[in-house]
Amino acid sequence: MSIKTITRTTAILLALLFNTAWAQSFSEGVNAYNEGDYGTALEVFRSLAKEGSAEAQYNIGYMYEKGQGVPQADSIAVRWYRHASEQGNANAQFNLGVMYADGEGVLQDYSEALRWFRAAAEQGDAGAQNNLGAMYGNGNGVNQDQITAHMWFNIASANGSQKAREGRRIAAERMSREEIAEAQRRARACMESGYQDCD
Repeated sequence: MSIKTITRTTAILLALLFNTAWAQSFSEGVNAYNEGDYGTALEVFRSLAKEGSAEAQYNIGYMYEKGQGVPQADSIAVRWYRHASEQGNANAQFNLGVMYADGEGVLQDYSEALRWFRAAAEQGDAGAQNNLGAMYGNGNGVNQDQITAHMWFNIASANGSQKAREGRRIAAERMSREEIAEAQRRARACMESGYQDCD
């Protein structure tokens, strides 16, 4: 066995040990949270968040948004959600989109809401897909577009969102048959492309 092979094997073993230790710590935090021991959960999540864990950052944001073990503070929740969102955490992206859409902890900004909902939607998040449908259906921060609204409602519905079914029905009432067919075609193309061809 060469030195290069030994070094590579050692690196792989260290990575596995780190991931195992991280998973155990994260599980300890989740268990503490589920048992209502928010202080311990927060301590574990903060330690992992400092190491760059997007999941831990999301959980801290959620705890601040809900005031669990910490004073309720939307602005601090937004900061933690942003850290996790920038690393691609779909739950954080969805929540950050909601915070911007509702102006909670930040100034209301539909462009930012759209940005974060889109990021989560591209990862298959049905809630974000539904919210995109609502934004396009109501013209919140975008030009009102029933075809695009129907498309996102279709996608969200296919991914299990009950709310999206109602949104799709309402959008369809405002559309012609040709527009509905176009929305359905675009929804298929979007889903078949793994949410990359959705325009």
